[in-house]
Amino acid sequence: MTRRKQADEIGEQLTALPEEAEASDDPAALIAAIRRERAKQKAVTTSEILSWRHEGHGTNTSGR
Repeated sequence: MTRRKQADEIGEQLTALPEEAEASDDPAALIAAIRRERAKQKAVTTSEILSWRHEGHGTNTSGR
């Protein structure tokens, strides 16, 4: 599974979490759910994060 597809699936899951937490009226439930989802994910490196940040911007890394 590609990182992009994983990120999309995680985004969908995280989008549903606030709705679930509102339904339970328990803020701790939201925090616990987020922590469970994050625990399932592989750690990412700084270079991966920077790569995602610059994706689609060609070689211009100056932020302009």
